[in-house]
Amino acid sequence: MARSELVRRVGIAGAMAIACLYAAATQAQSAAECGARADRAARDSTGVLGGAVTGGVGGAAFGAIVSDKSSRGAKRGASLGAIVGGAAGARNQNEVYKRVYDDCMKGR
Repeated sequence: MARSELVRRVGIAGAMAIACLYAAATQAQSAAECGARADRAARDSTGVLGGAVTGGVGGAAFGAIVSDKSSRGAKRGASLGAIVGGAAGARNQNEVYKRVYDDCMKGR
């Protein structure tokens, strides 16, 4: 066997070994691992409390602008904003969990 043929075969074998290692590293993880990763990502996102605070501040500002000079409008706006913001934060947290879990199970 010629030296160039030997070099070619060793190169092909090395490339195949690297491809096998890469394929093994990128395969999908277990459901428990993906669940843990998704749970961490959901906890790091804006949840119910963060959404309620943000919504309450925005609602208070809106209520103060729209209502007459009394503070009743600001209080009402803050409470409605907190409810809507909390619901939106919960939905955001749920969507983050689903997206990260699905991406993990696909092997991304």
